[in-house]
Amino acid sequence: MDNEKQFTLKIITPDRVFYEGPAEMVEFNTTEGEIGVYRQHIPLTVIIRPGILTITESADSVKEAALHEGFATIMPDAVTIMAEIIEWPAEIDLQRAEAARQRAQERLEKKETATDIARAETALQRAICRIEAVH
Repeated sequence: MDNEKQFTLKIITPDRVFYEGPAEMVEFNTTEGEIGVYRQHIPLTVIIRPGILTITESADSVKEAALHEGFATIMPDAVTIMAEIIEWPAEIDLQRAEAARQRAQERLEKKETATDIARAETALQRAICRIEAVH
């Protein structure tokens, strides 16, 4: 890498290497809140929560994706994200995401004892994440 601001970012899913290349910053949600990582970050391992992942490759190149679950290992010169699911906006079916959000909201509003609240909340977070990534 030529730029002393950059680090190596690698995002892996069970199906593919989603992204691999230099980045100046990466931002995503964790169980502790949103995090932004630059080169020379202290070593850290975090659990990912659904949300928008933002990759700043350079001052004029920013990419976003819908990141659902996983964990990240952060080192001073590299970040590796092991994601259960991550999607570029072009890969998202907006109608399907809207339908999933509606189903999850209905399950949460009914408050039936058979409803797995945690599962319904996670489904809602994933749907919202997909919708936000497209917009």
